Amino acid sequence: MKIEILGTGCPKCKKLFENAKEAINISGIEAEIIKVEDISAITDYGVMTTPAIAIDGIVKSAGKLLSPEQIQNLLK
Repeated sequence: MKIEILGTGCPKCKKLFENAKEAINISGIEAEIIKVEDISAITDYGVMTTPAIAIDGIVKSAGKLLSPEQIQNLLK
């Protein structure tokens, strides 16, 4: 599983990255987590508001800071 955190490095983007790591650790799922900070790469996903999270190339949430529990629900 590949999880991408889309954002330019703002505090909410950094927190979403940390929450995603926590969600992975809690659930025990094996996943690769990547930060995507390049604006053109972010817009290629169709994302206009950050932070956003994509799982296996599909944007699951944009413009919201999800909790670890909310991210766990996306991983199921």
